[in-house]
Amino acid sequence: MSAAHQDGRLAPVVPLFGDGPSARDAAWHTTWEEDDAEYDAEHDRDATVDEGWDDCSSIEREIAEANLLKKLRTRQLSEKEARAVVAERSLDREQIDAVIVAFRSRGYLDDGRLAEQLVHTGVDRKGQGRRAIAITMTQRGIPRSVADAALDALPDDDAERALEYARHKVATMRGLDRGVALRRLGGQLARRGYPGALDVARRALDEQEAQGR
Repeated sequence: MSAAHQDGRLAPVVPLFGDGPSARDAAWHTTWEEDDAEYDAEHDRDATVDEGWDDCSSIEREIAEANLLKKLRTRQLSEKEARAVVAERSLDREQIDAVIVAFRSRGYLDDGRLAEQLVHTGVDRKGQGRRAIAITMTQRGIPRSVADAALDALPDDDAERALEYARHKVATMRGLDRGVALRRLGGQLARRGYPGALDVARRALDEQEAQGR
């Protein structure tokens, strides 16, 4: 009989099937918990980075919109010109499109209205022909279909307006040699987009000379 039985005490019970946590189990659980903690920490960092990026992107868009509004206070812009202003900030294409759509919906951008304005300015203030006005609209980024619609609203009177302009200008060229006056007047008409510039200039000079006889 063992000493334990002799003194009336029970022998310690040794688990046979791993009922209690072994040192290896304790170590495995510790590693697993550490991995979970590391994953959670990385997830939290990623979420913080994403939130920071969203905040930065929002700020960039606000700055882009403010810059565009500032430009629009000085003159009307085409959508192409507005897009170039917005693209100066660190925005992706989708964000740029969103700004343009928002400004268009508010009536801040309207290529059709801008085309009409350019036609009015070209005809009434600058004495331009259709060709010069069309070039201006192309340079401003007005789509071809929109530009054509605005020009189609003009009466087909380039020839009459060219002659009227030439008659006005030829009065300031009295005393010039005919050849010099012809070249100068023809150049002015051509720069304003009038067809047959030299023929119109010649006719205006002929009328002036006939009046002087």
